[in-house]
Parts: sequence; C-alpha cells; structure tokens
Amino acid sequence: MLYFCCYYPWEIYTLKELVHATNNFHNDNKIGEGGFGSVYWGRTSKGVEIAIKRLKAMSAKAEMEFAVEVEILGRVRHKNLLGLRGFYAGGDERLIVYDYMPNHSLITHLHGQLSSECLLDWPRRISVAIGSAEGISYLHQEATPHIIHRDIKASNVLLDSEFQAKVADFGFAKLVPEGVTHMTTRVKGTLGYLAPEYAMWGKVSESCDVYSFGILLLEIISAKKPLEKLPGGVKRDIVQWATPLVQKGAYELLVDPRLKGKYDRAQLKSLIIIAMRCTDSNPEDRPTMADVVELLKGGNVGSRRKEMTIVRDGADGNEDVEFGDEDIDYEGQFGPGKAVPRLVKGGSRRRRAKMN
Repeated sequence: MLYFCCYYPWEIYTLKELVHATNNFHNDNKIGEGGFGSVYWGRTSKGVEIAIKRLKAMSAKAEMEFAVEVEILGRVRHKNLLGLRGFYAGGDERLIVYDYMPNHSLITHLHGQLSSECLLDWPRRISVAIGSAEGISYLHQEATPHIIHRDIKASNVLLDSEFQAKVADFGFAKLVPEGVTHMTTRVKGTLGYLAPEYAMWGKVSESCDVYSFGILLLEIISAKKPLEKLPGGVKRDIVQWATPLVQKGAYELLVDPRLKGKYDRAQLKSLIIIAMRCTDSNPEDRPTMADVVELLKGGNVGSRRKEMTIVRDGADGNEDVEFGDEDIDYEGQFGPGKAVPRLVKGGSRRRRAKMN
C-alpha cells in the first residue's frame, strides 16, 4: 500500500478521467517515451492541458520510483519546479499527472528538431540557466528535508509558454536527513552528467547536482552534447572539450554558432567560469547552488565549504549502478536520440582551468 505525505493540495484522479483525457492513451497523444514508460498529452473535462506519465510495467523498482516522485513533488512548490497536479494508483496502473509544458524540453531546443529554429536566443538561455539553478537551489536549501535531484540534465528541464525553466523528473531524487551532507548510495542518474565521485564511488551530495548543473550550463552555452564520439570511436566529454579553450581565453569558440554572434561577451565569460567551477573534480571546491544563483545574477561569492557527515544508504554499501533512461526527449516527436555513456577512468584527478 502506498502512503504519501504531501503538504499541498493535489488531485487523486480516476482512471476513467485520464483515459478520457488521453483518448485512451492513444499513440497520437504520446509525447515522450523512456525506460520508465510513456508520457502522454491530455486535456481534462475542464479544458486543462496536462501531461501524464504512465509506467509501463509494475515492479518493486517502478513502485518505489513512483512513490518517491509523488512524495517529493507533493512536498515542493517553486516556480522553477514542474508542478504535480495529481496521480492515479490502482491495480497495475501508476499514473502521474503534471502541468503540460508547451515549449517542450531544453534538449528539444539544443539537440532536437526545434534546434534549427534557434528559439533559444541568448536572453532566453540566461533565463533558463538562472531558473534551473533557482529550482535546484530550492531543493537543496529550502525544501524540508533537503532534496538531491540526482538526474539534472537537459531533458529534465522543461519550458513553459514563456520559456521559463521547470526542473522535472524526481524518480531518482534523494531526501537528505537533517544534519547529513553526504551519503554513499547506489549510483542512479544519466551517464554524461554524473560527478566523478558519485560515478566511481557512489558518494552523493548536493555537490553532485552542482556538477550536473555545470555540465548543463556548458550545454546551454554551446549546444554541445555532454559526450561526443570522435573519429576512431573515442568519446570526449564536454568539460574535456571546453577546458583547453577556457585556458586560452577563447570563450567565443564555446558559443553555439546558431546564435550568430548575438550574445553578451561579459555574460558569456561569467557563465563559462561558473560552469568550470561547478565541474571542478574536487566536490569541496564547487560552489553551492545558492552561490551559483547569485553568481548567475552577477554576484561574487566565495567558496563555502561544509563539514561532511557521511551515512551509508543500505547495509551493503555496494557499487551497483542503475542509470537513467536513454536521454529521451519529454516531447518524443522531437527526440534527439540516445545519450552517449560517459566512462570515468582512474581516480579523482584535480583539474584546474586557467580562467582569465
């Protein structure tokens, strides 16, 4: 039996309502698909557009992810987090109902079919970066208990009618006990965005989300994928690509060419420096998300370090890895295809880019 502790009103839908809203989950209503199942567009009897995530198979794992997402979405309310409208749980059906985002996901605009239209001009990219950072900062600083998202990526940033960012998909999220800043757990997330200490040793903290956000920020600036395959089958991550350019001060070479030079040079340099700080290989040298928000808005924040209280999630503390779905776009008809795995080799090596 599922139990949810949610502090804000949401609706428990009937299966009949959601079947009617989606035209019996018709394939024409499908707007996304991944390992979890499918996402459908629907319209309620009151005329409200909604998005419904339908788990494709019931299992203990699926039940847990469903419970975690509904629990967390019921706890949080922020302008930059995707809103929970309600859910249905009965028999073998598990359905989560969200606000519908008409401008699809960030990945659609960076790598999908809409990327050629370049609807994300520079001001919108700045707005998406700030909005995403504010949503994550809320999870880290204001939600009770604090929440680590663990799957920050372009396909989990949705865009409303005004291109305001909404961080979504809390199936891998972790509630942080009071006084704890660091946990050892099984690895969940999407390859290409994982912090080194998390990918290799399962050490998860808020700093892991900061690292993922740094990757996302470089992606927003450059429209490069987190990993790319070079000739000969060699894979290069976006930080490896960006670092030598940053060291040379060649910031303009990191910008999406589809912007055609229409961007603010000072803002560009600031964003790149923030991204490089977020992706520092040493988690203690990364800023907090509150710092990141202030830096994105033009502040100057010093490094804040925390004393680490470590707990182990589960008695075995094993290194089992469970990665997120292929990077399927929320709006499936515009999907860019699979994410490329990021392979982390060797120990945690300090990387310092000269930023001047």
